[in-house]
Amino acid sequence: MTRINLLPWREVLRKERKRQFVSVIGGAVFLMLAIVGYVHVHVSGLIEHQNSRNSFVESEIAQVEDKIKEIQELETQKKQLLNRMNVIQDLQTRRPMVVHMLDKLVRAIPDGLFLTKVDQKGEQLTLDGLAQSNARVSAFMRNLDESDWFSNPKLEVIQVQEKDGSRSSKFTLQVNQLTPEDADSGNVEKGK
Repeated sequence: MTRINLLPWREVLRKERKRQFVSVIGGAVFLMLAIVGYVHVHVSGLIEHQNSRNSFVESEIAQVEDKIKEIQELETQKKQLLNRMNVIQDLQTRRPMVVHMLDKLVRAIPDGLFLTKVDQKGEQLTLDGLAQSNARVSAFMRNLDESDWFSNPKLEVIQVQEKDGSRSSKFTLQVNQLTPEDADSGNVEKGK
């Protein structure tokens, strides 16, 4: 009987399978390293792109914040200018008011009464003066109350003085001055 030795053939086949296995494993490792490298490069590119986009957005935000600050400064300047314009307009409208107020005040003064001091704080006038009698002071108050430009006269102080045989009354009274709108419309109630 013939004997066939199959061991070298099996040995060769085993070595061939081992070599194929190692080359498949090597190829898989190489392919895996290539895939990981590609993913790493791709993700790094995406991160770099996103960082450039973020820096662009941050620079745009900084520009917008600068513009917002500039707009806020312009708004404050606008408010200041509007306030100045309102003050100027108020002064312009009140300019003839002083003339009217002095004219009405002179017309309300009866004979025998003299004003020594006129002080204005806001809409309130403080009038100091001398009168020949208390009746002239009350007539002056009545005239002020009937005027369209004054309201609510209040007598603060009245002192009777005798000098060289003549009597005079020194007085201080307060009266509210009305604005032209109040005087024209008659909205202010007298005596309040």
